Amino acid sequence: MGSDLMILFAVLFLFVVLQRVTELIIARSNEAYLKSRGAVEIGHSHYKWIVLVHAGFFVSLLTEVLILRKTLASWFWIPLAFFAAAQVLRLWALLSLGRYWNTKIIILPNAPVVARGPYKYLRHPNYLIVATEILTLPLIFRAYFTAFVFTILNIIVLSIRIPIEEKALEDVTDYSKMMKSRRRFIPSGREN
Repeated sequence: MGSDLMILFAVLFLFVVLQRVTELIIARSNEAYLKSRGAVEIGHSHYKWIVLVHAGFFVSLLTEVLILRKTLASWFWIPLAFFAAAQVLRLWALLSLGRYWNTKIIILPNAPVVARGPYKYLRHPNYLIVATEILTLPLIFRAYFTAFVFTILNIIVLSIRIPIEEKALEDVTDYSKMMKSRRRFIPSGREN
């Protein structure tokens, strides 16, 4: 791996790792804030699997790129553009949810459902963003094993998490009413 490629990989890898650490700090703060107002955590038994998938993703990516000496894909700019767009969308989603944003399912009964920002167009922009990262970051460096395996693992954990999250929101908020015209991952262009 050439030095320019190594620098690009290190910058992107460290960027995402630092981003995740920052998100965990924000999530803990938001969790304490919400729980002090009566919020409860739902579906905590699957959370460890999400953490394991994300940690495994970083280990796999690091291993595949460095040990197998992967090189930059000739078409790297395509996944890099999607990766960059995902970062802008991540910030938009995080700012839109504000104190309600979390890595866990923390539900505050009767809280208003956020339907602004990207949530105006789809129900789960943050999950779409994470899925985009898990696919595109490895593709930049031709780490196809990591891209494939962790995309599948992410689909599996989200197929467990999303129904739990949506059911919890439907039970104690007006989520069904607010989000009925929005799709989970593909913008519908319709608003309530």
